[in-house]
This record gives sequence, structure tokens and C-alpha cells, in this order.
Amino acid sequence: MPELERRRWRVLVVASVGVFMTAFTASVVSVALPVIGPHLHLSYSEALWVQAAYVLAFTVIASPVGRLADMHGPLRLYTLGVLFFTASSVAAALSPSGLFLVMARGFQGVGGAAVLTSSPAIVTMAFPPAERGRALGFNIMAATIGFALGPPLGGLLASHLGWRWIFLIGGPIAVLVLLANWDLLGAERRDRTAEQELGTAGVVSRRIDGIGAVLLGMTLAALFVPLSFSPIWGWRNGPSIGLLASAVILGTLFVIVERRTKDPVIDLRLFRDNRVFAGANSAGLLYFVATWGVPVFAALFLEIVQGHSAQRTGLVLLAQSAVMGVFVSFAGRLADRVGPFGLAATGLVLVAAGVGQLALVSSSAPLWRFIVALGTVGLGQAVFSPPNMSAIMGSVGRSKLGVASGVMFTTSGCGQGLSIAVLGAIAASKLGPTGGRVILLGETASVSSTRAFAAGFREAMLVGAGFALAAALASLARDRKPDRPELA
Repeated sequence: MPELERRRWRVLVVASVGVFMTAFTASVVSVALPVIGPHLHLSYSEALWVQAAYVLAFTVIASPVGRLADMHGPLRLYTLGVLFFTASSVAAALSPSGLFLVMARGFQGVGGAAVLTSSPAIVTMAFPPAERGRALGFNIMAATIGFALGPPLGGLLASHLGWRWIFLIGGPIAVLVLLANWDLLGAERRDRTAEQELGTAGVVSRRIDGIGAVLLGMTLAALFVPLSFSPIWGWRNGPSIGLLASAVILGTLFVIVERRTKDPVIDLRLFRDNRVFAGANSAGLLYFVATWGVPVFAALFLEIVQGHSAQRTGLVLLAQSAVMGVFVSFAGRLADRVGPFGLAATGLVLVAAGVGQLALVSSSAPLWRFIVALGTVGLGQAVFSPPNMSAIMGSVGRSKLGVASGVMFTTSGCGQGLSIAVLGAIAASKLGPTGGRVILLGETASVSSTRAFAAGFREAMLVGAGFALAAALASLARDRKPDRPELA
């Protein structure tokens, strides 16, 4: 038995603590921006980039980082990611200006990509298939708790200790991760050496597809910038149209180059010949389009339309994360018993039911309606996430775990950006030219704008439910096994 498998529960804790740290830091900034802004004299564009820089860097770097994890070992890359993320967090805490903070957040995204991309690969490597769903469920639960605790705890830190502490709090956690992880690096090295001697490690190229990585980064940048700024620029604005057209051209060039490259940064054969991989990633993309914007726009509905305070709204939104956190580990164990096939689709139907409930709320709906709806979404997320991740990671061999994880997180990042752009555009569609400012700047809305946003919100949630059902169909369309096991 490999050393990491013998120590798999310790490996799981180490891998999950880092995931918690990155998820917490990623979610904490949104509530701290009103405090950071006056101190650093942030312009509105800089405030947007504080958020966008992290997501953009994370999504661009996820797939290349996955390739590096396969080359050098996911645990080693995970350790480097923790170090890089922590150093970037310290830099963010010491930021003297808005531009410096934006740059630090971009570097945080690079470190976060290394941590989150490597973590599922580590868990998959250390756990046998019969325990993999349970372990990945625990790993997802750590991220869920981090995302849930970020806003309320970040608000307390920013209000009472100062905003710089939201970036510094992860330092002690990182030290604990590094201390607990130190001797595991030796175990990973010995396991990889033993696999190479036995010929079971698979072939891992030592070549980096630099051209493919650059084209992928340019494609995602050209896609994400207009998605992030479309509510302010508008869809008919020259920069929006130009960047989206560039994304199509660059994406086409990327596919052409990757098909002709011997060692591509994303192995497109995994999509062509491995229907489990293709179906699960397609379901994941549609799932994030359906769900990522839901708490954002539900919060706006509660505050703009119903006039609730930010504190009360935050407590209502906790229902989604709380339910997901409670049930995600159980869903992982269930996936080990019954297999991921069908279970992920069930979760997506529950997501559609929850988002569909939000499409039916009236402007005077009681808070318990939102709690039930968001709780249903959270339950669906818990049922979907572990089996879908297990299907993706289990559909490839050990030599491709990093690539599979990188593609999975690149897909999720694209889904998140599309969710904010698509659902946000629909929610603001009836507000006219001031829609983006009401949604993103929090400007006071008139009575007519309030009614218009309520109508747009319900339409957006209806579309979100449709995306969730489409994701369920994509999940059911995959096979139980890859078509070409030799590629897995």
C-alpha cells in the first residue's frame, strides 16, 4: 500500500485546511470593500478589479497549474501554492494603494489556483475508489465552510480590527499546513518513485505547452473582462464587443494549436474520447451558471426590493451554505455506495427546484420562503458536488489527475463568470441604462426601479432553473466508464 494511502486521513485534513483558507479569503473581500475603499481611495474601477483580478488569475492559471501538478506531484505544488497564497495575502494586507491591492489579489488567484487545483488530485491519489466520494465530500465541505464564514467573520474583522486583518488571518493557518505537510512531501516522492519503478505511474510529459497556455490565458481574459464589466460598459459598447470577438478568435486558435500539440496544456482527447469526463465537466459548467449568481441577486432582492438590512440578509443567505455544509459529507458517502451516476443528476433537479422557488417569490414574500428556497439549492449542491467531482477525478489515470482537476476548476471559473453576466443582465434588463449602477453600486432605487428589478430577478431565476435542468441532462448523458480506458 502506498505511504500516502496509509496516511490518507491526515492527507485529507492537510488538503482541506488549505482549501478552507483560500475559500475564506476569496469570499471575505466582498464585505470588506466598503471599508477598504475609503482607506485606499479606491475608484469604482479599482473596486471591481479587486474582485475580478482574483477570479481572472485563478481561472487562467488553473489548467497550466494542473499540468505542473502531474509533472512534479500535486502535494508539492499544493505546498508551493500555500506559500505563494500566504505571501500574496501579506502583500495585500500591506497594500499602500488600490493598484497594489489589485496586483496582490491577482497573485492570490495564482496561489489559490495551485491550492484548489492540487487538493482534489491529492485526495484522489490518497484514497481508494470505495472511499473517494466521502473524502471529496469532506474536501468540498471545507471550501463551503470557508465561503460561508468569510462574509460574517470578515465583517467583524474589518469593523473591529481593521481591514488588513482579513488577509493576515490566514497566516497561522498556513504555518500549520506547512508543518503538518512537511514529511508528507517525502512520502509523495517515495510513492512516485515506486510507481515509476513498477511502471504504474503512467506517462507524464516534462514539456510545458507555453503557446497553448498563453492562448488559453488570453482567451479567458478576453472573455472575463467584458463579463465582469458589462453591467457598467453595456453589451453594445465597443470594448465589450471587441473583447468578446477576440475571445472567439483566440479560443478557435487555442483549439487548433492544442489539437496539433504533442503535450497540450488541456488534452482535448479527454473531451472527445472520455464521455464521463466530458459530461461531468459540461454538467459542472451549467451548474455554476445556474447557481453562482443566486445568492448575489437574492441578496439584492432582499435589500433593494424588501428593504432588509445587510446583516439580516446575510443570515438568510447562510441557509444555503449551512445546508450544503451539513449534507455534503453524507452525499459523498452515498456516492461511494451507489456510485456517482444518477446521484449528481438528482442534486441538479433539487437545485432547479430551489432556484425555481425563487422565481415565484413576490415582492412581499416572507423570509421563510427565501430560507426554504436557498436551503433547497444548498441541498442540491451538496448532493451534486461530491459525485460529480468523483466522476471527473475517477475517469482519468493517476498521471492525469492534475490536468483533470485544472480543467474542472477552469470550467467552474467560466461558469461563475457567465452566471454573474447572464443572470445579472436578465435581472437588470428592465431597469434601463441605470441597471448596472443599481445592481453593482448599490445606488438607491426608485419605486419603479424596485418593481422592475423584482420582475427581472424572477426571470433570471427562471433561466437559472433552466440551466440546472440542462446540467442534469448533461450529467445523465455520460457513460459509467470512459469510452477509451487507455486515455483515462
